[in-house]
Amino acid sequence: MIQVEPIGKHISVWGEGPVWHQNRLLYVDIEAHKILAYDPATQAEKIWDVGQRVGTVVARAKGGLVWAGDTGFHFLNEATGESIAAGDPEIDLPDNRFNDGKCDPAGRLWAGSICLAKRPEGSLYCLHQDLRIEKKFGPVTNSNGIIWSKDGQTMFYIDTPSKKVRAFDFDVATSAISNERVVWDTSADASSPDGMTIDSEDRLWVAFCHGAKVVCYDPAVQKVLEQIDFPCVETTACAFGGDDLGDLYVTTGLKPGLDEALAGRLFVCRPGAKGVVSDVFAG
Repeated sequence: MIQVEPIGKHISVWGEGPVWHQNRLLYVDIEAHKILAYDPATQAEKIWDVGQRVGTVVARAKGGLVWAGDTGFHFLNEATGESIAAGDPEIDLPDNRFNDGKCDPAGRLWAGSICLAKRPEGSLYCLHQDLRIEKKFGPVTNSNGIIWSKDGQTMFYIDTPSKKVRAFDFDVATSAISNERVVWDTSADASSPDGMTIDSEDRLWVAFCHGAKVVCYDPAVQKVLEQIDFPCVETTACAFGGDDLGDLYVTTGLKPGLDEALAGRLFVCRPGAKGVVSDVFAG
């Protein structure tokens, strides 16, 4: 059995979006309006309050962070804590906010929205290096995990209520996606696929909200290879990190009405797989 360990001091209302960059883990606490950076070497946590719900955060090649939340895409100056708006493609959809996202191998940021009224009115967007925002896929209800294969030719994507992990052919040069297909249908599971990462062998690691677990699925053979169990039900997202990219970090959230001692904590474990270096925003 793979042992999981709670780390850090922060208790998230709803932790999400972990990504490893330069010896620290970046992640968000959506409902608390916070972006966090956790340094496992010193156990130090740096926290920025961005004043609104924030669904995703990534590093920017020229410095600082890029995040997306209630009012679209923003750039964060880490030193001052100041955020500058970069664009909002859903300014006319007040029930929507941005949710999970990641950068593709060319350094574009892909992030999708969620309709808080649970209508299928969300979409998946791409923030290009020139700051143009392009709608890429929709409609969706809750845009979630997104990741690319090692060769950059396949994009994996989750719209949580569909309970399906989809794949698309991906053109790194143009950002075009095509040939949509389902690589894993989790409809038989009572919980739902949420955040996702990938390892060096192109196996998917998916956190299941309401499921207290992270599951490793190999789309090449269409089989579940591993399940890691957690002591709280809302396991939300995962990312590999550490010196050897062998640490799997997992964010969690609080479930209303359920008293769990470790809910909302950040966890780490070593499942025996290695991650890949995360891409940063090139714009």
